[in-house]
Amino acid sequence: MDSSVLDASSEPFNTAVKGFEDASHYTSFLGSSSAPTALCNPPHILPQEQTVGITIDWSSIFVPGSGGPQYGFRRTELIAPSSFNPAMEIGTTRFHFSIKADEEHPLDYTHEYQVVFIEPATDLMCSPFTIPTAELLPAVNATSFKILDHNLNVLYATPFSLGAWHNFAVDVDWDALTLQVSYSTDGDKLKSVTGVVPNLSAGNGVQGDFHFGILKLPLANPDDTPEQQADVVHYGIQMGNLEGLL
Repeated sequence: MDSSVLDASSEPFNTAVKGFEDASHYTSFLGSSSAPTALCNPPHILPQEQTVGITIDWSSIFVPGSGGPQYGFRRTELIAPSSFNPAMEIGTTRFHFSIKADEEHPLDYTHEYQVVFIEPATDLMCSPFTIPTAELLPAVNATSFKILDHNLNVLYATPFSLGAWHNFAVDVDWDALTLQVSYSTDGDKLKSVTGVVPNLSAGNGVQGDFHFGILKLPLANPDDTPEQQADVVHYGIQMGNLEGLL
């Protein structure tokens, strides 16, 4: 694949969640320059996949169809096209994703990031964490991945170490309303790190679009009102750093 697929926002990726630049400004297929996870691409064998690099910068302000520009966020995300959803969200689905740090464009761990999620059309973006203030940051576990259920309970957490691929699989039973998480690093086989746990707050029929990328939440601006500070979509402090993930 090449950048024309990204700029066209055509299958297999919808690339509409980005700033005002072309999608290929924020997202790129890295080809042979960065080897993908060895989990599904053993060494010395031609890889079946390629690494996708995703970045955000000062321009990564998404303007949705309604609600105005999201000045509080910086975000770049790839979305599975809606034509995929019927097959993806029936019965039991296993979502695989592997993430590696972009050490040339590090994240700012005074902020919270959301990197993989299903966004139902009827739900607002939400966070399990308190409104961040500078005196309390970065949090002790700021550099850890956290897998959450629909009710924002942390099911599994693991440090985001540099230099390694972090492989996850989340099994979703859409009928029984359960989740199970598996995890490994690099080429190690995935192992279950949770049992099958209830996800009852999701409710039957609560489905949505599968997003992966970078959604960076703001810091609270002390000059904003409490109501504005609570509206993290539209208010808060953001820096213009170039940040990325693989």
